Amino acid sequence: MSGLHSIVMGASEWFQLFWHFISLSLLAVGGAITAVPDMHRYLVDQQHWLSEEQFNASIAIAQAAPGPNVLFIALMGWNVGLNAGGYSLALLGMACTMFGILLPSTVLTWLSVRWGHRNREMRAVRAFKQGMAPIVIALMLATGWLLSSAQHGPHGDWPLWLLTGVSALVVWRTKLHLLWLLGFGALLGALGWV
Repeated sequence: MSGLHSIVMGASEWFQLFWHFISLSLLAVGGAITAVPDMHRYLVDQQHWLSEEQFNASIAIAQAAPGPNVLFIALMGWNVGLNAGGYSLALLGMACTMFGILLPSTVLTWLSVRWGHRNREMRAVRAFKQGMAPIVIALMLATGWLLSSAQHGPHGDWPLWLLTGVSALVVWRTKLHLLWLLGFGALLGALGWV
C-alpha cells in the first residue's frame, strides 16, 4: 500500500497496540467499523504508525473484499508491522490488532447474549436493546464523518459530500448492491471528479 514509512517498535509498543485494540473492542458496539475514529486518532495522529493513505486504504480494500468487515483491522495491523520492519512483523501486527479486537468482544458477547436470552422478558434488558440503537447510529455517523473528510477537511470537498448523500439515498431507497456504488465512486475518483 502507498504511504509506507519506517517506524521503530519495541515490545512495549506492540503491547500498547494490542492493549489499545482490546479497549476498542469494548467500545465497538455495532461492529469494529464504529471504532474507526479512535483507531485513526491513535494509529495516525498520536503514534504515527500509519500514514493517512495506509489507514484509508486499509478500510477501503477490506470493505470491498468479500468476507467479514473486520478485515480492515487485520490490514491496519499488517501495515503497522510492515512499517516496523517487514513481513514477519506484519504478521505480529495483524495478530495484535485482530486478537485485541476480537477476544474481549467475543467473550463479552457470548456471555451477555446467553444472559439476555434467559432474561429477555426483563424490562431492563428490553430498555438496553432499545437504548443501544442511537449509540450505534452515532458511532457510524462519526466513522462516516472521519472517512468522508479525510482528504480536504469537512467543508472543503462538497462533491464528495454530495456523492455521500446520493449514495446514502440510493442505499436507503433501492436494492442496488453496494459494490456498484463503490465502483461508481472509484470511477468518479479516477476521473478526478471527487
